[in-house]
Amino acid sequence: MGRHGHSRERAVELASQLELREKVGLVSVAMTIGDDAPRDALGSAAYCPGVPRLGIPAWDESDASLGVTNPNQVRGEEPATAFPSLSALGATFDRDLAEEMGRALGEESRQKGFSVQLAGGVNLVREPRGGRIFEYIGEDPLLSGVLAGAQTAGIQAEGVVSTLKHFALNPQETGRVMVSSTITEQALRESDLLAFEIALEIGGAMAVMPGYNMVNGKYASENHFLLTEVLKGDWRFPGFVMSDWGATHSTVHAAMAGLDRQSGRDLDTEHFFGDALMQSVQRGDVPVSRLDDMVLRILTALDSVGALSERRRPGPVSFANHATVSRRVAEASIVLLANDSCALPLDPLGGRIAIVGHSAHIGVLAGGGSTTVTPPGSDLAQGLSIPQMDLPRVHHAPAPLTTITAAFPDREVVHVSPEELHLLGDDDVAVVIVEKWSSEGADWPDLSLGDGQDDVITTTAAHAGTTVVVLETAGPVLMPWIDSVDAVLAAWYGGDHGADAMARVLSGDVCPGGRVTVTWPHAECDLPRPRMTDPSTTTSFPGAPRKGGYFGVDYDIEGADVGYRWYERERLSPQFWFGHGLSYTTFDYRDISVEIGAGGLPVVSLTIENTGDRAGVETPQVYIAPPAGQGQDTFRLAAFHRVRLHAGEASAVQLVLTEERVYSSYDPDGSRWTRAAGDYLVRIGRRAGHTEFEACLRLTSRTWGYADAN
Repeated sequence: MGRHGHSRERAVELASQLELREKVGLVSVAMTIGDDAPRDALGSAAYCPGVPRLGIPAWDESDASLGVTNPNQVRGEEPATAFPSLSALGATFDRDLAEEMGRALGEESRQKGFSVQLAGGVNLVREPRGGRIFEYIGEDPLLSGVLAGAQTAGIQAEGVVSTLKHFALNPQETGRVMVSSTITEQALRESDLLAFEIALEIGGAMAVMPGYNMVNGKYASENHFLLTEVLKGDWRFPGFVMSDWGATHSTVHAAMAGLDRQSGRDLDTEHFFGDALMQSVQRGDVPVSRLDDMVLRILTALDSVGALSERRRPGPVSFANHATVSRRVAEASIVLLANDSCALPLDPLGGRIAIVGHSAHIGVLAGGGSTTVTPPGSDLAQGLSIPQMDLPRVHHAPAPLTTITAAFPDREVVHVSPEELHLLGDDDVAVVIVEKWSSEGADWPDLSLGDGQDDVITTTAAHAGTTVVVLETAGPVLMPWIDSVDAVLAAWYGGDHGADAMARVLSGDVCPGGRVTVTWPHAECDLPRPRMTDPSTTTSFPGAPRKGGYFGVDYDIEGADVGYRWYERERLSPQFWFGHGLSYTTFDYRDISVEIGAGGLPVVSLTIENTGDRAGVETPQVYIAPPAGQGQDTFRLAAFHRVRLHAGEASAVQLVLTEERVYSSYDPDGSRWTRAAGDYLVRIGRRAGHTEFEACLRLTSRTWGYADAN
């Protein structure tokens, strides 16, 4: 019957009893954060009243991937778990932990009365200056697909529908409602679409949200190729497609292209899926069968997680369990970027520890936008203002100054202002905590830290005996001071336990094991598009007055060679490769072999030994390059595995390269994937661009298409 056969049967039974107006009432939703919100609504991103006469309960939907949000504090001072950013989750390279975070998020969403969580950011990070990169896993389709899929699987296992978003090719915020992302079908299939495809296969998300942008000249929310040909056709997606909030542009065209629901209709220019849709059905412009399909997909999705059983209401929430998960993700995500002369971990005894940074005594930074969680105790400052919502700049308590002080009870810990840096001396250890705020609706103009923070680091390093830099950022930044400091940690946006994780890594209670998921450039001239679009010339928010014309961004510059593959193709040397991350301990790789296993798939076997004096985490990575002359023949990530080992412990690891699409090519003319026959280079390393062992493996040809599975 299939994975969702019973839910589909129930949906068919219910839909057959619906009147036309009731059907239309199920395919659009509005935000419920104003005074005119229905009394029954919880107050959130969306609410649908259901159809009470048939027992279809009302349901509520919440943003987003990093926790259950409370937009405009509509539900008052409500406790919430603020999980680390998805860029932090990606840095764990841990599929099991991603699912665990999804379960905690899904449980909290359900316990608060929600039925749909607008989670699952899958877009590849093609633009490291992008404002929403903290909502995405990284630049690689395999890692992004696996971890986003695991998170959505966890959410839905707790009885909440999860989205995947923003489908597709939505790398920048500047002019996001005006921009067209341009790319060939082959490159798109082998990169961004592959990430979504893998995530859907692993997680089974029952909702997909297109982006605000256009893809090859057509809005994603009414793009027949994306929604009907690829998603519902090739991939046989059984769930529903919801627009982003304020991203519906038509009635007939959108419905016939494959959009199943208008979201945030109060941000759109019209209620396209209201009376206009009903009249279009009555005229025959939209067949009744298409409206029925829209309704069936929504009801099937809700029933698949048990959300049609009864009206959900808020109840007790397992905050303590969720806090534990949040802390574990934050700890596992921190990346030791540099550690000259083993400056870290800091000694529990010794001289003064000077904490430098204008927010170090306030809290840890969170990304801005619809995904921002604002639990009580958070510091809310002015961020961005958009139609119907304020997007504050949030710092989560506790503050790093507080947690670091507690972690070093036998050392003096003080907060030092920029004006006092000249008072630092050779006996002082300075921990400089710097930050760069990213938000939905705005991109960074460049990769500098800004706010004079580079100068603060340089001045600190000139006076302190030891200087450690901790970065609270969404992704890469330029590091003109790298040669003058002793250690650098990437702590990302660590959520409400980010400061605890930071202190435990600095003290050595936690051995850092995170890996960067976006390649860090030496300079912006190394990026495929060195210059960003001027945001003053365009419009980035739905509902805001339009200025400027439509414009395009060419992603065929790199095509499928996103991130580290671009650097390899162009023979560029980055600051830090994708997959980079140091440790407080050491690891040895031995007994490495590469062979063809069952089903003709490459298998890598090796033994990893922790040769240091403390427990730690190692993440071996397998990269493969197709035969020369097969088009894009750069190395690409084909397998990875996070291994935790005690001091002196060894473990046998086997990595099967099951995801053949990673090292195959897509033919859009024949609608088929082909794994070419020939000699493939298989590289085992600790990061992209690094070789611990390399072997040549001859593979036979294999070709398959979506029709073969259908």
